[in-house]
Amino acid sequence: MKIGEIINYTFAANFNLMRKLLWAFLFIGISLSFSSCKWLNQSIMFETPKDYAFDTVPDTVIDQYVLQPNDLFYFRLFANDGFKLIDITTMSQNNQMMNIGQNQTLFQYLIEYDGTTKLPILGRVTLEGMTIRQAELYLQKKYTYSFNDPFVQISVLNRRVIVFPGESGQARVIGLQNNNTTLMEALALAGGVSENGKAQKIKLIRKTDDPNDPLVYEFDMSTINGLMYANMIVQTEDIIYVEPRKQLAAKFFKEISPYIGILTALLLVLTTFGSLQAL
Repeated sequence: MKIGEIINYTFAANFNLMRKLLWAFLFIGISLSFSSCKWLNQSIMFETPKDYAFDTVPDTVIDQYVLQPNDLFYFRLFANDGFKLIDITTMSQNNQMMNIGQNQTLFQYLIEYDGTTKLPILGRVTLEGMTIRQAELYLQKKYTYSFNDPFVQISVLNRRVIVFPGESGQARVIGLQNNNTTLMEALALAGGVSENGKAQKIKLIRKTDDPNDPLVYEFDMSTINGLMYANMIVQTEDIIYVEPRKQLAAKFFKEISPYIGILTALLLVLTTFGSLQAL
């Protein structure tokens, strides 16, 4: 047998073997894709069964925020029912300060794990469980013993929601500066629904008193009818999750491409070795 014929025969045999192995890879991959998508979509979160009963979307009534441990807040104290700003820079220690211009200074205070915070003159007071308005009235009453007609303003700093826009690595923590921030505004602040996100499958997960039983809502905002959900008011620590497209084919070939490369290199080595032996 001539050398050219030997090489052609060896190449044809290895090519047939490689083709069979590739078909085997494809068959296994397709089978795995239909049987379980988790193999190809391990980054997808918060999946729910097909028969999952989502919670009913509430109306747009704004719930008053309730202070809780680990809250940071700004605190300003006035006398004469708001006529004169009291200089608390000389009354407070170990608190972070922010200059807001025109000789006005804001301090950050922390509600600690036990629900208390340390304020000028008053010392430790319990604010956990109060709304902002209730806390302001409570502190005004406390400061009555030291100032004439005190007036208190509180602004919580670390109210936030977490938004997953449907693209890996693009999650954002959005600060809630307004009490009436809507679902649409939160998505816009996060850059909107990503190119790989499903606008028809947007979940909102809301914490309840039972950490093991949160409220879970699902929205379809792919059509104009989704505007009925756009004005839903988000709350602190809400999680907004846009389900990403699964892209099974692309992820499958991405997963097996290293193995195909190894297989091709191995067949090339075998072909070369067989040709050398024939010589």
